[in-house]
Amino acid sequence: MTWCATVLTLFPEMFPGPLGVSLAGKAREKNLWSLDVRDIREHGLGKHRTVDDTPAGGGPGMVMRADVACAALDAVRPINDSPAIYLSPRGLPLTQARVRELSSGSGVVLLCGRFEGLDQRAIDARNLEEISLGDFVLAGGEIAAMALIEAAIRLIPGVLGAEASSTEESFENGLLEYPHFTRPQSFEGRDIPPVLTSGNHLEIAKWRRAEAERLTRARRPHLWALYEKPKA
Repeated sequence: MTWCATVLTLFPEMFPGPLGVSLAGKAREKNLWSLDVRDIREHGLGKHRTVDDTPAGGGPGMVMRADVACAALDAVRPINDSPAIYLSPRGLPLTQARVRELSSGSGVVLLCGRFEGLDQRAIDARNLEEISLGDFVLAGGEIAAMALIEAAIRLIPGVLGAEASSTEESFENGLLEYPHFTRPQSFEGRDIPPVLTSGNHLEIAKWRRAEAERLTRARRPHLWALYEKPKA
């Protein structure tokens, strides 16, 4: 079964965007994954296809209506019953573990928010999983949706050229990835670490593990704490 990404957005013209080039684009041409983009405004109300309204209780901006969002979701559910996700800065952080889970399934349904957010009743009524890319705010969920899709499809067998590539990357073993080097041997007075050109694969593996641990400990203390935590 082809992995399918269904995207609900007010700006369908933004897709496929980066997903149409490089490895993602080639994999899509080979039918390793598919993209189904739906315009939320098709379910808007009235002559002007209204999708938002003022926030209850007052305040700035507008809020996407629950009836419009749910109509858009319901229109794709008979076609794609994959996990339904709302891209939101208040969601749980996206992790490589969650990406791998999503990649191993049949696909995802992604609702891209705009304005001040989505009526909470839509999130509750359709049991949407809220996912965040980080502690920052974007104008909408489209860029976040693209990032999630790319992260997932590159794990689909056949998408990456070297099958070992995805198993040695950052987060796959709980650590950040070790540094990489290539020719020339010397660049602006900086040499490739001798161990990497020694031909001793055991020592190379040890060096890479030590570097991954050093970087994780220095840059991601929370990941390091999880890595050090004894396995139950």
